[in-house]
Amino acid sequence: MTAYWCARAVLPSGVADGVLVTVEDGRITAVSSGAAQPPGAVRLDGLVLPGLANCHSHAFHRALRGRTQTERGTFWTWREQMYAVASVLTPDSYYRLARAVYGEMLLTGITVVGEFHYLHHAPGGRRYDDPNAMGEALIAAARDAGLRIALLDTCYVAGGIDQPLNEVQQRFSDGDAAGWASRVGRLRGSDGVVIGAAAHSVRGVPADQLGAVAGLLPEAPLHVHLSEQVAENQACVAAYGRTPTQVLDEAGFLSARTSAVHATHLTPVDVGLLGSSATYSCFCPTTERDLADGIGPSVALRAAGSTVTLGSDSHAVVDLFEEMRAVELDERLASQERGHWSAPELLAAATADGHRSLGFADAGKIEVGARADLVAVRTDSVRTAGTGASVETAVFAASGADVTDVVVDGVHRVAQGNHSTFDVAAELAAAIAEVT
Repeated sequence: MTAYWCARAVLPSGVADGVLVTVEDGRITAVSSGAAQPPGAVRLDGLVLPGLANCHSHAFHRALRGRTQTERGTFWTWREQMYAVASVLTPDSYYRLARAVYGEMLLTGITVVGEFHYLHHAPGGRRYDDPNAMGEALIAAARDAGLRIALLDTCYVAGGIDQPLNEVQQRFSDGDAAGWASRVGRLRGSDGVVIGAAAHSVRGVPADQLGAVAGLLPEAPLHVHLSEQVAENQACVAAYGRTPTQVLDEAGFLSARTSAVHATHLTPVDVGLLGSSATYSCFCPTTERDLADGIGPSVALRAAGSTVTLGSDSHAVVDLFEEMRAVELDERLASQERGHWSAPELLAAATADGHRSLGFADAGKIEVGARADLVAVRTDSVRTAGTGASVETAVFAASGADVTDVVVDGVHRVAQGNHSTFDVAAELAAAIAEVT
C-alpha cells in the first residue's frame, strides 16, 4: 500500500485541501480531505489533478517540430514534409522516438495516449516478419515511458477518394479493410493497453469499406479523422453526394464509442448527426492552428450531444493545458464573445471524458476505485503565482512546464519535474536526429 498526501486536489466534489489518497495495486482505495500529512506518505504540493488524456497522437510527427515553419503553405504542403519522416522510420527507430515523445507527454501530466497508428509496414509496403512490428514498438514505447496507451490501429488503403496510394502511403496500407482486419486481429491488449480501431478518413478508406472497420472490434474505441480540411469535404461531396459525416453515418460508423477527430468544417446536419449518435469530437487546437485548419464548432457540438475531448496530434506543442484553454479562446475569436467553456468543463474534457473515449473509463478522477493517476501542478511559478490554487488557475494559467510530479497507476513516474528512468530531452534529441 502507498499513500500520497496532496496539499490541494481536484476531487469530483470540487477542490479540497489536505487530501490523502491511499493506493493499492494501482487503484485508489481511500480518499479523505482535511487530513494532516501522515508519516510515510509521499507529499504532492501545488494543485493535484487527475491524469490527463491525450486522445489523438501521431508520435512520429514530433520530429517535425521546428522544421516546418520556414515556408508559406497549407496542410497539404506540410503533409509532404511529414511523409519524408514517415519514409525512413523502422521499428527500432520508431520505438526510440515514440518512447521519448511519450516521456515528454508524461512530464506534462499525460497518463494515457491515444496513438492513431497507420505507419504499419516497411518502405514500399513490404511486410515485416511480424506484421505488427511498428504497432508493437509503440506499445513497448508507452510501457517503457510509463504511461498507458490506446493503440488505435488505423485502416488506410487509398491515397484519396478514387486515388491510388503514393509511394510513402504504401507503408500505411494492408490492401483493403479485410487485410487490415486480418493483421489487427493478431494484436493483444493488456491492463495498460487498449487495442482500438480507426479509419484514417473518408479519403483513406472507401465508403464501402468503412462498415468493416467499424465492425471489427465492436466494444473497442473507434476513431476517424473528420472534415479537417475544406478540400476533403468538397472531394467527398463530389464523389458521394454527401458530406464525410453523412458517409460515416450511413456506414454505421458513428456511435458512443466513436471519436471524430478535428470535426472542423461541419454543416448543421453534420453537427446533429455527431450529437445524436453521442460521437465524441476530439479537438486538437494547437495542431489545427499550426496547420491552418480552422476553428471547429465546439459549442454547437456540445449543445447537440457530442462530448469534446482533446489531443496534441502533430505535437507542434505537447501541452494539454494549452489544448484545454484553446477550445475556449478559439471560440472567443470566432464569436467575439467570452465565456463559452468553464474551467471544470475543459478539465473534464482533458481527464475523465478523454480517458473514457480511449477505453479507460476507470481513470480520470480522484475517487475510490479509479486508477491512481495524480498530476501535481505548481501554483507558485511565474505563470501561476498569485492566481489561487484553483481549477481556473490550472486551465487558464498553467502549462505543462508547471507539472512537478506524475503518478500513473500508483507509480511515481515523474518527481520534481524529472522522469524516473531517463533524460527525456536527451532522448528526444537523439531520436529525432536519427530520423531527420
